[in-house]
Amino acid sequence: MPKLVDPDARRRDVVDALFRVVVRDGLQRASLRSVADEAGLNIGSLRHYFASQQELMNFAMQSMLDRLEARLNRRLEHIGDLAGHHRANRLRLAADFLAELLPLDEQRRAEVTVFHDFTAAARTNPAFRRLSHRTAQATRRLTRRVLERLDATETLRPGRDLDLEAERLAALLDGLGLTAVLHPDLVSSRNCAEVLRAHLDELCGLD
Repeated sequence: MPKLVDPDARRRDVVDALFRVVVRDGLQRASLRSVADEAGLNIGSLRHYFASQQELMNFAMQSMLDRLEARLNRRLEHIGDLAGHHRANRLRLAADFLAELLPLDEQRRAEVTVFHDFTAAARTNPAFRRLSHRTAQATRRLTRRVLERLDATETLRPGRDLDLEAERLAALLDGLGLTAVLHPDLVSSRNCAEVLRAHLDELCGLD
């Protein structure tokens, strides 16, 4: 009797294999064959699910975004209404929430590494550009959302330009993530968390 295969589970396994290849060897070496080898599949089996590297990469990036969104939603449910927390606790919760976008552990380091490789490839590959742009937009919506919640609880300094501050915060997260992935000897996980918290403290007048 043939073994039944769960297509969704198989795709998740392939995505995980892709992440391992990209983190270890870079996106340029993440061919269908190398990903198939990493996943323990033959190339024909992999092509049954993904016809091309571009299709696999787009699916993997969307899967990563879905995972991140699920984690963020769980954190939001845990945080609840920021107004119900003391001011210092609001800042801690906001920093912990935004830290989901930083390479502070193995899972997040893999996500940030894949994200930056994908973003770099999107500069010259039109097939990746649309999803890369959507991801950048999502980061800015997220930072704006956090700042709006802090502003609504009178945690931010009065008179802040939220559009400008959302862009500044998104740039900080992108810069910390990229440098921590490329030069972990210069920017550690602890450095990332400390810089993010210092920036939020400054926004809220605690500098």
